[in-house]
Amino acid sequence: MTQGEAPVTFCGGSVRAGAMVWGVSTLPDTRPAAASGRFSLGGEQGRPVHRLGFGTMRLTGPGIWGPPADRAAAVAVLRSAVDLGVDLFDTADSYGPDVAEELLREALHPYDGLTIATKAGLLRTGPDEWHAYGRPEYLRQQCDESLRKLGVERIDLFQLHRIDPQVPADEQFGALAELQAEGKVAAVGLSEVGVDQIEAARLVVEVATVQNRYNIADRSSDDVLRFCTEQGIGFIPWAPIAAGGLAARGGALDGAARRLGATPAQVALAWLLQRSSVMLPIPGTTDVTHLEENVRAASLPLDLDTVEELDTAA
Repeated sequence: MTQGEAPVTFCGGSVRAGAMVWGVSTLPDTRPAAASGRFSLGGEQGRPVHRLGFGTMRLTGPGIWGPPADRAAAVAVLRSAVDLGVDLFDTADSYGPDVAEELLREALHPYDGLTIATKAGLLRTGPDEWHAYGRPEYLRQQCDESLRKLGVERIDLFQLHRIDPQVPADEQFGALAELQAEGKVAAVGLSEVGVDQIEAARLVVEVATVQNRYNIADRSSDDVLRFCTEQGIGFIPWAPIAAGGLAARGGALDGAARRLGATPAQVALAWLLQRSSVMLPIPGTTDVTHLEENVRAASLPLDLDTVEELDTAA
């Protein structure tokens, strides 16, 4: 992958770094995350982001509950991510709950040049406890709360964290469409959905992104990724570097990492980035050194033999 005016081609399409964005000519970005290329959330006229983002879930306490053990360290990680060129930050009202959104505001407000994606639709009752709740009035309430906690007038990307099976799906999609029409939300996303659910949602509201669990060891959403690639919908894989036995000594990921002089996590992220032009991994960490390693995956080249080996490993 290259920077500058040359196109960067991936499976399923191409993106261009340092080109005309929103009618403004930009100089080539030499920060490490820029090597991942760019993707426009919401189509060609949407909001451009570097394809390697940052997920804030792990910045909270154990069980994604309560504040971090070291708040200053969490703020430092977020600011370091910006220094490295990361400009897409994914969070949710349920991370903490509320903690991750408040950390983002403390560290990065007013978010110049950044895209903040948040989510609503899960209730928290304790550590590691999550319950889908998609009543329209609740989604609206949580959107207003996220606007307040983030300190913004409009949320760049507002995602339905889960479709609540107890509430008609069209009512949940309709609530997102209304928030978008009112200007409270710029773009709408879905999380943990199948192709049929995406198609149903698109009858009600434009879907800019889908966030499903996806990594080198778990490709159960391959059909969703294929659909998103064909339709130009951003695909945000959560748990992007989970690799199970593939990262163990002697596993395919371990072997590739040794040959390339990289870490298994870097190879896993590089594999994701080459898999589709709409792929937007959001690895999270509480450590600046680990963050720097993750971001360097944006410029890690994978030869065709390595890609084929990893493609068939799981």
